[in-house]
Amino acid sequence: MNAQYGNARNRRRSGPLTFGKSVVAGRKATQSGASFKRPDDEDDDAYVSAGGEFDRDTQYITTRITADGRDGYPVEPGRYRLIVARACPWANRAMIVRRLLGLEDVLSIGFCGPTHDKHSWTFDLDPGGVDPVLKIARLQDAYFARIPNYPRGITVPAIVEVPTGKVVTNDFAQMTLDLSTEWEAYHRTGAPQLYPEHLRDEINDVAGRIYVDINDGVYRCGFAGSQRAYDAAYDRLFTALDWLSDRLANQRYLVGETITEADVRLFTTLARFDSVYHGHFKCNRQKLSEMPVLWAYARDLFQTPGFGDTIDFVQIKKHYHVVHADINPTRIVPKGPDLNNWHTPHGREALEGGPFGEGTPPGPAPEGERVPAGHGPA
Repeated sequence: MNAQYGNARNRRRSGPLTFGKSVVAGRKATQSGASFKRPDDEDDDAYVSAGGEFDRDTQYITTRITADGRDGYPVEPGRYRLIVARACPWANRAMIVRRLLGLEDVLSIGFCGPTHDKHSWTFDLDPGGVDPVLKIARLQDAYFARIPNYPRGITVPAIVEVPTGKVVTNDFAQMTLDLSTEWEAYHRTGAPQLYPEHLRDEINDVAGRIYVDINDGVYRCGFAGSQRAYDAAYDRLFTALDWLSDRLANQRYLVGETITEADVRLFTTLARFDSVYHGHFKCNRQKLSEMPVLWAYARDLFQTPGFGDTIDFVQIKKHYHVVHADINPTRIVPKGPDLNNWHTPHGREALEGGPFGEGTPPGPAPEGERVPAGHGPA
């Protein structure tokens, strides 16, 4: 998904994006008004890889927002807007990190709806279907403002410069690291160190395997176009989950004694596992709730302020089951599973460490950013 209509598909690769030129991943495209016309040979509902193994297009707009502004975009309160969709695990990472660090008053947030059409994510949750700050109906408008006829997926999360309406970056992996390091002057008092320098090598190693084998691994299962590709992806996914179970059996968090970037990256996949990946993506050796260590770990994080209060199970289920029509042609959204067990005791507090170390938890989410009533556990 990488939260897009395009990047979750197995598409041909091209070289790096060249700004100012029309670059297309092996195909031609034309711009008409504010719409991106995809080639006639691309099925709007096709997510399964026709070639067998799903291979994510990982080329993003890599411009960075930094304290020194070396890419032309310095950190400034109010200058940028983070655009997300609650359904998307990659966007969910940015939502969690922003909450944990207390950047709500510094970096505003806009929410796309849980589904999108072939052109773009849309702001259909807002009055009139228009983002109240950017004054656009489609996220693609911000992409085209920066790169006319942008040829890749219109993805979330994306950070948009408010005065110009131009997307600055959609590089979701670097984005959260920069929120931790480059935006430090604006962190709340008591904010956790999610990417402490002395643990970065270990965080990078652990998060690297999590990304390849688990975050993206569920997609390789779900979008596999052959039995052989699916079997290989399935085995790789559950081998990695077993590795994590062993790692977390006697330690509360993935790296060190407090939450870090690695925990954020794993949590967003675990939070979607039983609701979506187990059935929809055929990741069905076990449910998360049948893996004792990972289930307790996931509940521990879910009950930590900044994590579970960003999870909207209604939007998550609607996105996957409606958008991936080649996997679920009826677009029926399942009623289950029961979500109330997310609040049951987890027992992980008996292990050494605590979520915020010497820091403090974030306060309640701002009213306009809270998950709607009925969209999470009772």
